[in-house]
Amino acid sequence: MHVVHVIANNSSVPYLNWFTDRLKNYTGIKFSFIVLYPEKPEMMKEMELRGCECYWVEFDSDKRKSGMIKALFKLYKLFKKLNPDVVNAHLFDDSLPALLAARFAGVKRRVIRKQDTAYHWLYAPQWVWADRFNNNNATHIIAISEEAKKFVIEKEKALPSKVYMIHNGIPLDEFTRQDKETIESFKKKFELEGKIVLGTIARFIEWKGYKYIIEAARILAAKNINFKFLLIGEGEQKKEMQDLVDKYKLNEHIVFTGWVNRKDIPSLYGVMDLYVHAAIMEPFGFVVSEAMANGVPIVTTKTGAAADVLKHKETCYFAEDRSPQSLADGIEWMINNPELREKMKGEIKQLAEQNFDIDKMLEKHILLYKGDLKV
Repeated sequence: MHVVHVIANNSSVPYLNWFTDRLKNYTGIKFSFIVLYPEKPEMMKEMELRGCECYWVEFDSDKRKSGMIKALFKLYKLFKKLNPDVVNAHLFDDSLPALLAARFAGVKRRVIRKQDTAYHWLYAPQWVWADRFNNNNATHIIAISEEAKKFVIEKEKALPSKVYMIHNGIPLDEFTRQDKETIESFKKKFELEGKIVLGTIARFIEWKGYKYIIEAARILAAKNINFKFLLIGEGEQKKEMQDLVDKYKLNEHIVFTGWVNRKDIPSLYGVMDLYVHAAIMEPFGFVVSEAMANGVPIVTTKTGAAADVLKHKETCYFAEDRSPQSLADGIEWMINNPELREKMKGEIKQLAEQNFDIDKMLEKHILLYKGDLKV
């Protein structure tokens, strides 16, 4: 069986690397990759080193409409040449031309993995029609949480018989590999000793709810709680958030860490007492699964995969979305319940192992490709 993955706007995709590394455990499955990107991406070298074919289609998301039209014809030619059994798209910019080209090329199994569910609905409603068009061109739709599955069926009008729920997975050993020296260096660099350390890892975009986190920090600071909040990431909203921290005079409580090397992220979880996630709508939330795998108690909005596996005041604290007060209440509740917080650590590690393992994710994808996965 030949499966062609198509991905846009990413020069490298870790979980596709993890998939490919594990293909040796399966016989009769071949993966190839097509990347839509402005220049030849790093991913091409990564996949070639793994023995996989990788093709580049020039695509600039700043010229989306004309770029998609050009990509459509190039993808059609590639699909006719490769004659795949399955085409699997992942994001909007790749799925719109890829699924249509695959349909024209006669590819019988056309899969879309809905990594950006609800984005258009919330922030670009003029493109919702295209999400529905994608769903129509797909023969199989992968939702990455039960919330996302419900949304795709109810809001995007997808046929329920097409929609399968498969959680994202991570290589648990790799994502829990903490380094004691790196942990100590973080404690020193960010002056964390003697503080209650809170953290969040996300792009600085509206979707992630950073402004509600900063407002919650303001509430906690007014109560003289001795905390330090690590905001880890980059993005278009970062300066706006830095200005808000300056306005509220929260600089002694909030640290913008900037970009952190991927290999050091587990050690960042190692300095946190609590992980805080304030997303408004999260199709999945990789960082929540990572925090769970590292045994970091969580305060989160009830969205994405967290809503599928966690329970309020048993294995997490669910805060209301868009509510700084609810986030602050959740953080304070966790701080005031150290014994329960300690108990959560082992339980959420176990939940991560049961639900968010990369091998289970790949196994379900292969079952779907073969037509053996149940809705």
